[in-house]
Parts: sequence; C-alpha cells; structure tokens
Amino acid sequence: MTATPTPTQPELVDAHHHLWRMRDLPWLSGPPVPRIFGRYEPIRRDYLAGEYIAEATAAGITSSVYVQTNWPLDRALDEVRWLRDVHAETGWPAAVIGSADLFDPGAADVLRRQAELTPLVRGTRLQLHWHDRPEFRFASAPDRMHDPVFRRNIAALRDLGWLFELQVFPAQMPDAARFVAAFGDTTFVLVHAGMLLDTDPATVADWTDGLRQLAAQPNVVVKLTGQGTFVHRVDQPLIDLVTRTCLDLFGADRCMWGTNFPIEKLWTDLPPLVSAWQQALRDYPTAVRHAVLAGTARRVYGL
Repeated sequence: MTATPTPTQPELVDAHHHLWRMRDLPWLSGPPVPRIFGRYEPIRRDYLAGEYIAEATAAGITSSVYVQTNWPLDRALDEVRWLRDVHAETGWPAAVIGSADLFDPGAADVLRRQAELTPLVRGTRLQLHWHDRPEFRFASAPDRMHDPVFRRNIAALRDLGWLFELQVFPAQMPDAARFVAAFGDTTFVLVHAGMLLDTDPATVADWTDGLRQLAAQPNVVVKLTGQGTFVHRVDQPLIDLVTRTCLDLFGADRCMWGTNFPIEKLWTDLPPLVSAWQQALRDYPTAVRHAVLAGTARRVYGL
C-alpha cells in the first residue's frame, strides 16, 4: 500500500515514473540505438513495482503516477490491464497515464475501453516532441497536434474526464499554446517542464518565452521532471532555474514534481534526485513546497 508521511517527513508524490517488463517493449529489448536520454544499457532490464516501491518509500515518496512506456500501440489495452493487476497486488501506482494511437480514427474507443478496465486511468500520453536532431525526435513532424483525427481524439478526453500529457520542445510551444486553447475544458500536463536542452542564454530565452505562452492558458500545468535527460546528471543550477521559472510563470498550484525513474536511474540514485528538488524549493513557503511536492499532483490526478 502507499506509505504514510510522518510529521518530520513531508509528503512526496511522484507525478511521473515508469515500470516495465522488457518483453513488452520492443524499443527497450531491441538493439540499442541513439535515444534522447543517451546510452541506456543499464536500464535494458525489467523495472518492476517491487524495485520501484522499495526505492520510492525509502526516499519518502508516499504515492505515485505511472506514465506509459511506449508499448506497441496495438497493445494499449494490455498495458493498462497490466497496471491494473500491479496495483491490485501492490497498491501502487495510485494513478495511470496510458496511451493510444491518437492518429487512428478508432482511438476514442480504445480510450473508453481502458476506462472500463480500471478507474486508475486518469489520462493519456502520445509524445509529440520533434527536433532537428533525429535522436531527440519522437513525432514524425513538429506540428502533428494539428492533425484533425488527433484533435477529434483529444476532444474525447473531455467526456472521460481525462487529461493529456503534452510533451513538446520549446520551438513547438507557440503551436502547443494554440492547440490547448482549443480544448479549454481539458487539462494538459507539460512533461519535463518543456524539455530545456541546456542553459545557454538564447536557449533559456526561447524556452521561457514558450513557457510563458503555455502558462497563459489556464488549463496547462507543468511537471518538474526529467531534467537529467540532456545533461545526464543531477544538475542543481539547472534544477534551480527550472523550478524558479516554472513557479514564476505557473504558480505552485500548477507545478508538480516527479522522478522520471528509471530513466534518471541512468545517472543518479533516488535520494540525491529528491534532495536536489527539495533544495531548489528550500526558500519557498511551506505551502508552495507542499503544492509542488504533493498537493498539485494529488489534485490534478485525483489521488
């Protein structure tokens, strides 16, 4: 079952982590290829609930949100079914973000069938990020969010009461701001705080401008996650910058933290990662720290 915080241990909710079996993920079990997070041989293995729960509870995490791991899209129901069974056995995760082929006219039916499998599902993710560098690219084009079939499937989220996990690079954020504005009754969660590649001033300026456009849309919240993706380390100045900028633009009630484990397990253990985000929040009021580390995720995901 989920852990209970103590008076000396404030609540931590992990708003973004993965679990997997290699046999379900051709991208993981196949020959290694260049990927957005670099060399990944150490995580080319099963990462199951028991291992995650042991790491998470030792670090003070009390509850968690599983985010899809790119199972083959024709097995989107199998992924949700597996997580339902994992939760029945362990009490974790507390919520699930699934996936579906949202460019398929039949995707809305898949989403409804996922909802019928378990009430744990709170939303869906299909990665839309595109970059000039092929290894940083997931979507087939930078503007796939304008596809009419995709948009019809996004419209189906409203009736389900689900959110969409939005993963884009800063260059895509102006388009993304117009996209989310068209679906004002649906919550969009910006993954990995908009994927800042580095701290070059021009890069930061473009990222900040894109974030500002998304923050102007009240149905967007942001995840303070994944900041080791491009630098391959726990980088305190980077984490401080991301925390400060997101809090300035979105406010604490629209910011939430997560581990991105086991991806970030490539370059860190969990305690230093938790400590870095806590350090970034050290000078903020207690209410802000609580919102970012637990409260926002509890509200957004209905935990």
